[in-house]
Amino acid sequence: MVRPGSWDAPWDILRPMPTPAALLLFRAAHPRQAIATAAAVATAAAVAGRPLREVGLVAATVLVGQSVLGWADDLADRGRDQRHRPDKPLSTGRLDPGTVWFALTCAVLLVVPLAVANGRSAGLAYLSLLVVAAVGDWILHARPLSFLPWMASFACYPAFLAYGGWGGVGTSTPPTAAMTCLAAALGLGVHVLLALPGLVADNEEGERSLPLLVALRIGTPRALVAAGVFTTLVVVGILIAGRSVGLT
Repeated sequence: MVRPGSWDAPWDILRPMPTPAALLLFRAAHPRQAIATAAAVATAAAVAGRPLREVGLVAATVLVGQSVLGWADDLADRGRDQRHRPDKPLSTGRLDPGTVWFALTCAVLLVVPLAVANGRSAGLAYLSLLVVAAVGDWILHARPLSFLPWMASFACYPAFLAYGGWGGVGTSTPPTAAMTCLAAALGLGVHVLLALPGLVADNEEGERSLPLLVALRIGTPRALVAAGVFTTLVVVGILIAGRSVGLT
């Protein structure tokens, strides 16, 4: 005799399993941007001649700091993402905001000692970077001056690397003006490139950020090409400046 509902049992295996909270937190941290930024800054530290342990410290500091920015961004944009990004863990309700706040608090408590471990001046530069990026983007995200926090935060990276050291003991050598200006310009290019995929939603929300204003004026394809060329030239400029004037 077949028990009632016995035919349904095998199909339970095919039902999607709940995604673990840790994986949802990982996705909410903007992992691709976090890993790419950490790898790029750590590579810059290695090219500058920093020892391997200091390169690892730089990577860990930036990775945790970028996770802080990713979680803060998803919390701030939760309502907007519910309308335009139903694939995000927070916007779908699969990830509780309280869980993200807890992870964000833990990450802040971790990134402070990590930053200071690079040296007091380097730590101050990186923590300033995080504050400028988080607060500035929250205030200016939908405004024509949306590029300012990106340029200001990226301009802090040369100082973070130049003053960096190990065990809380950094150096007193400031970064060159050329590297600082080029890093700020890189922030502008990265801002435009990252904003382009979401311009339709931005326009529907009535936002008027710099990338959206540029795209409305010259078209999104041209804006993409212009931003790509600009960013590439800035990266080439950084490589040239690194070989000629150096980081410090």
